[in-house]
Amino acid sequence: MILSGSHIDTVVNGGNLDGQFGIEAAYLAIKHLKETYGAPLRTLEVISLAEEEGSRFPYVFWGSKNIIGSARPEEVKSICDAKGVNFVDAMHSAGFDFRPQDQPLRKDIAAFVELHIEQGKVLETEGKTIGIVTSIVGQRRYDIKLKGEANHAGTTPMGYRKDTVYAFSRICCESIAKAKAEGDPLVLTFGKVEPKPNTVNVVPGFTHFTLDCRHTDKATLLRFTQEIEADIQRICAEMSIEVEIDLWMDETPIPMDKQLLACVSHLCESHKMNYRMIHSGAGHDSQIFAPHVPTVMMFVPSIAGISHNPAEKTELSDLAEGVKILAHTLYQLAYTEQGARL
Repeated sequence: MILSGSHIDTVVNGGNLDGQFGIEAAYLAIKHLKETYGAPLRTLEVISLAEEEGSRFPYVFWGSKNIIGSARPEEVKSICDAKGVNFVDAMHSAGFDFRPQDQPLRKDIAAFVELHIEQGKVLETEGKTIGIVTSIVGQRRYDIKLKGEANHAGTTPMGYRKDTVYAFSRICCESIAKAKAEGDPLVLTFGKVEPKPNTVNVVPGFTHFTLDCRHTDKATLLRFTQEIEADIQRICAEMSIEVEIDLWMDETPIPMDKQLLACVSHLCESHKMNYRMIHSGAGHDSQIFAPHVPTVMMFVPSIAGISHNPAEKTELSDLAEGVKILAHTLYQLAYTEQGARL
């Protein structure tokens, strides 16, 4: 069984290509193969995966995790969306339920192939039509809380303050400078900052912020984030600020299957497609499948690198090229004896 598809969900106020393009492309590619070549040697299956983004509920990859058996019912029974709707109630109202414990996991999956928009601007900038994903980055995400002392903005001299925004600004500037010095493919983001009491005439005595760090190499990611943690502790100690560091996501980098990578790159060269090897800086369902079944992923360009946005767009010609390389790959895997040996 060769699976191809992607996720059906996207983020709030997102575009219409993220995830959904991979499902539609798989349908079009398999439809073309059936009409052109008839029945394959190995079954082809289009797959539509739920809750990859975690936009409604704070849980990601629900669909793909259920297929490979790593989803745990106890992890979702208590979670709710922003309107207070429970995950399990929403699942039941849609006609679904947990997989029966006596139902065996699927053992028939020989490969998973995912086509996706890049969600970045590398392919467009370099004039490439296809990106063959070599690996999906590891991620470490933190919630960090700084506790100082709220005080009067006019009567508290600068040297007497325990200003958590100042502490955050030092952490932010030093960390970003260190990330730039480390160089690609490492990326570091402070995506959320919440000072309190957040008013004009009070020294902020509490600041909550997030830190997101990603890299394709596990050892480098661990070393760098440990250095950042030490820097945060040092800065807070120098400023008499209490700090709480919570590492709540620790995902290792996931490589794609080497044989499938060689297969897709050979197909791109054979069909004179303009491609490059590329790593993915975002998470995808492919990272859930890859440790369990041979997996490969391809990108098509995103105009201006825009995604998770209603302006998300890809040139029609690039979408078509994506469907073509997907069809070529699925043909190789499902219609040839050579593919059966991969």
